[in-house]
Amino acid sequence: MSFHPLNVTVHATPAALGEVTGRRAAAVINAAIEARGRARVMLAAAPSQTPTLTTLAAQDVDFDKVTFFHMDDYLGLAPDAPQGFGNWLETNFFAHVDGHPTFHRMDPQLPATDALRAYTEALGDEPFDLTLCGLGVNAHLAFNDPPANFSDPDPVRLVQLDETSRQQQVDEGHFPTFDAVPTEALTVTIPRLLNADVVICSVLGTAKRDAVRNTRRLNPDPEVPGTALKFHPRAELHLDAEAAGGE
Repeated sequence: MSFHPLNVTVHATPAALGEVTGRRAAAVINAAIEARGRARVMLAAAPSQTPTLTTLAAQDVDFDKVTFFHMDDYLGLAPDAPQGFGNWLETNFFAHVDGHPTFHRMDPQLPATDALRAYTEALGDEPFDLTLCGLGVNAHLAFNDPPANFSDPDPVRLVQLDETSRQQQVDEGHFPTFDAVPTEALTVTIPRLLNADVVICSVLGTAKRDAVRNTRRLNPDPEVPGTALKFHPRAELHLDAEAAGGE
């Protein structure tokens, strides 16, 4: 597969990043609506997405014409657990938009194979107009931990979370202890995430510096899942000053 130079922008603050990425996201969505009467958007659920989603929610977008998906979720949490990524998005994004967008949620209450099958059917085969994502501290995309499969034939996969990803959830304040973090999750695979017209990856904070550095410097490498962004000709990496680390 050919790869492309990564379009990188550094912003002074998370708020400044969110103003740019949120407006950019709205422009991509509005262009899709103008062209086809509707838009399809894949979302990540993480604190790094808050500035982008806050700005996007305030834009002049006909959200009734937008269908949203989310890229991962834990298995085994209570239905109302705030750590659930579908719940997080309901609270931090959908509660703030005008209109009634369609939101296809993973169902972590189903048996794993049933949840995987149901979400695969919900995604369908149509590309996304926009993917909004972040990077984990191990450079994961969604819950595609290293070594990631850059040519996974399946759109959704059941995964065992590695220790770095689980510890990140504790460090970010989502769970009180490491043992409280679920060990299994569903994730949309990297080829399916990148099957989008535009990919906007937003990364905040000093904890992500190594992931950012490796993603920027290396050619696509499964040990650094974020480098898969270089397979996409219209992928944008947006960093706050802390994540960029002076680079």
